[in-house]
Amino acid sequence: MPSPARDSRSNDDLIRANRGFYESLWADAHLMEPQRFNTWPLVRELVAAAPRRLEVAPGLRPRLPLEDTCFIDLSHAALRQLRARGANAAHGMIGALPCANASFDLVCALDILEHVADDEGALRELARVAAPGATVLLSVPLHQHAWTAFDEFVGHCRRYEPDRIMTLLAQHGFTIEQSAVYGMQPKSSRLLELGQWFLVHRRQRAMWWYNRVFMPLGVRFQKPLQWRDGMGDTEGVDELLLRCRFSPSD
Repeated sequence: MPSPARDSRSNDDLIRANRGFYESLWADAHLMEPQRFNTWPLVRELVAAAPRRLEVAPGLRPRLPLEDTCFIDLSHAALRQLRARGANAAHGMIGALPCANASFDLVCALDILEHVADDEGALRELARVAAPGATVLLSVPLHQHAWTAFDEFVGHCRRYEPDRIMTLLAQHGFTIEQSAVYGMQPKSSRLLELGQWFLVHRRQRAMWWYNRVFMPLGVRFQKPLQWRDGMGDTEGVDELLLRCRFSPSD
């Protein structure tokens, strides 16, 4: 279970931790095209019926097409590159999206809910900007017992138990239609510990290796996503990608 120190981290503390980590990460990275990720077959299928699209906190790894998608990110380094590629990109956070109500048919927010203190507030914002019937793509890390020091280092404040994330989504109008095992986290705890040591003590060198070697290799050897109905079996699963349908309660 998380320690009291993690539980008590303020929203400002989390914002500072995430800004520090990701600003440094994206400052020395290049934008990767959405077509390079294993999410692209699904995205390609969805965009034809979703002319109004939003992706929250893509960094320099957007999953939705750069053209005709609105991107919201906290990192100025990421925003500069997105805009240089012609993308519509604005500064903001998931808890206070600078977007009108019911304005998007497809909303993507990967690897973000676990980073915010008020995840219910974040889901309320996603529900606010999603149009009735919108598709919402989310990813979350699972199982609190799988928590490592690396979770805290990269700015996580929780992992989700499967029943908890299902209940939380349902309370905000999101129904899980499909899910797939997701993420590229190494299975070796020693490798994670080594990576964390370098990020603390040799940060510039670690970022160079991550951006130029490990991330390109991880993308190159991604496996196709295997979709299953609903949540599916989550035993031993580190992270899930969820395809949800938004249905407002009123």
